[in-house]
Amino acid sequence: MTKKEKRDLRINQEKEYLLDPEYVAAKKKKRKKKLALTIVIELIAVAALIVAAFQIVRAVGKKSLTSKAEEAAPDLNLVRASETLTEEEETKWQEGWVKYNGSIYAYNEDVRTFLFMGIDKKSDVKEVEEGTKGGQADALFLAVMNPHDKTLKIVGINRNTMADVDIYNDSGAYVTTQKAQIAVQHGFGNGVEESCEYQKKAVSRLFYGLPIHGYAAINMSAISTINDAVGGVDVTVLDDLTKYDSSLKKDAKVHLMGEAAFWYVKARDVNVFGSADMRLARQKQYLNAYVQAAKSAAKKDITVALDLYQAVVPQMVTDISADEVAYLAPILVDYSFDENSFYMMQGETVMGDEFEEFYPDEDALYEMILNIFYEPVEQ
Repeated sequence: MTKKEKRDLRINQEKEYLLDPEYVAAKKKKRKKKLALTIVIELIAVAALIVAAFQIVRAVGKKSLTSKAEEAAPDLNLVRASETLTEEEETKWQEGWVKYNGSIYAYNEDVRTFLFMGIDKKSDVKEVEEGTKGGQADALFLAVMNPHDKTLKIVGINRNTMADVDIYNDSGAYVTTQKAQIAVQHGFGNGVEESCEYQKKAVSRLFYGLPIHGYAAINMSAISTINDAVGGVDVTVLDDLTKYDSSLKKDAKVHLMGEAAFWYVKARDVNVFGSADMRLARQKQYLNAYVQAAKSAAKKDITVALDLYQAVVPQMVTDISADEVAYLAPILVDYSFDENSFYMMQGETVMGDEFEEFYPDEDALYEMILNIFYEPVEQ
């Protein structure tokens, strides 16, 4: 438009306003409504694109998790021979079934099991030289999703559990396997993926070859970030931890935030016998409350899981991708979880030659595996 055309348009608009100001006002109002409608339509379109993108990411995550599923099942025959079968049971028997106390069980191939490790390091993740500098797994938990009954279960593993640990030399070559505290397994390797794979193998072996579909090793320094992302957690303090934080008085009801959460989950006095057991009890209490807080936060904003994932990336090693998290988060919101959903390995802690040693009750472990990972076979 030329300068003359612009000038003529402005003169005509002024004339129009002088001759019929009501018409001009109505015209402006109509134009504003049209603009507002256009903006609303554009916002709806953007929102639809975001939702579509999120659904695409979730679909990719679902496909990825499905591809990780393994057909293998725990070999409980390593623990005990199967009970005597009836003639009818023999004709229907399938590989992998287990008979216990007169009932037959089959491994639930639809469960998804994830290993979470708390590594005793206070810095961002970095690769280290081969040897024993990878950091010990001071916290070990299995999270088990069962889509059949829509439940989430957590299994706490004592860090001093005596298990088969693979030993590697400073060149990264395998040397031997020996009984040791399971937490030391992560120390071997490069401190990142290699160490995690070693730890995953040790835990799977402890549970007689249990398939583990993903892992996340998180340095303990990330506890505060993880805690605060869901708005903090309420607990009744189980032990006197005032030497670490003045608010952590025994029996006090506190809302854990920041450093207080870190000390509540991490602290233990190695000079006190059974301190690892005491800390594991606190971790169980804390995780029970944390899961509820996380579910509540996710119901308000489902993206909180992805935000948390991105926030802890510098302090985490994981084979669980962001799209897998996007797929799992909305599902977990509807999964049931309460204090009865948390399982602790039963056994005995004794003093070894130098360090505490926890020996699992094999019968109790057998029954726990059946309870969580198996289902009765209908006769």
